[in-house]
Amino acid sequence: MDIIENITKVSVVIPCRNEEKYIAKCIDSIIIQSYGIENIEVMIADGLSDDKTAEIIKEYGKLYPEIKYILNEKKTAPAAMNLGIENSTGEVVIIFGAHAYMDKEYVKKCVEKLNTQDVECVGGKIINLSEGRTAEAISLAMGSPFGVGNALFRYSDREELVDTVAFGAYKREVFNKIGLFDEEFVRNQDDEFNFRLTKSGGHILLSPEIISHYYTRGSFNKLWNQYFQYGFWKVRGIQKHKRAASIRHLVPAGFVLGLLFGTGLSIFFGWVRYLFIFVILLYLVGALIFAQRAAQSQPKYIHSIILAFIILHISYGIGFLEGIYVFYFTKNSDKINKNTKLSR
Repeated sequence: MDIIENITKVSVVIPCRNEEKYIAKCIDSIIIQSYGIENIEVMIADGLSDDKTAEIIKEYGKLYPEIKYILNEKKTAPAAMNLGIENSTGEVVIIFGAHAYMDKEYVKKCVEKLNTQDVECVGGKIINLSEGRTAEAISLAMGSPFGVGNALFRYSDREELVDTVAFGAYKREVFNKIGLFDEEFVRNQDDEFNFRLTKSGGHILLSPEIISHYYTRGSFNKLWNQYFQYGFWKVRGIQKHKRAASIRHLVPAGFVLGLLFGTGLSIFFGWVRYLFIFVILLYLVGALIFAQRAAQSQPKYIHSIILAFIILHISYGIGFLEGIYVFYFTKNSDKINKNTKLSR
């Protein structure tokens, strides 16, 4: 029996703030889902946008009663997610992003996988989108295993169990079992939630058949801020759960420490200097090889992709080290509050 004949009600929860440029494209992609908009409710939690985002959402709501506007006075993504979940009624809850849009079969395939496989969450492959040359380089870097390690949802073409996904679809009972998103985590809230899910014995499936399209950051400065905050808040997750969800979360900090100690010790020890130079050259050769692969026969992007690799690794690593200093030693509330403000 086709899954559409035995309808599973789906709720799509979208946190957003100041997304007037992207929110219409996101909503349109849900309206035209093969699953049928009549079988989907769309809960859009807006964090007090000061552009036309709220107006756009409300206009769609007049045409489609399935599209519902929720005011998120706390402004943060996890608060928006929780508001959407608490006010939704679907048996399946998809956490989606306003900076993205769905393939036409997205909802249908999510429901099919959840109903036919022994998993509590499914997610798919993200296709990075860009606007401008810098954004294109960032997009290509974020789609490379050299750039993002084993964050498989960014590039994998194989269906397999994973530790996390982006834009996950969850069975409603997951939230009853392990709770909602931790609102302390203004970044990495989905990683932290998925860690709790797997820790409780749940399973997360990555299926490349489930495809979304995501607009990447448009400048290296925004990319730096984004990944610095990822690294910073990753430490809080490790502190909370007493261990890292994956070794990839530790590698950038080790890389930054290697740069610091390698530079300092090279002044005093010749053998360290030669080893340090060798490691740096090895890294740059790896970056060049993967940049050439990512550039897809467009050599004009290679240098920018290498720069994006370096920013991804160093910003995350420095953020992680600052997180260790703040969360484990100083408990500096000013630093925490500073990194509570999301970069755009």
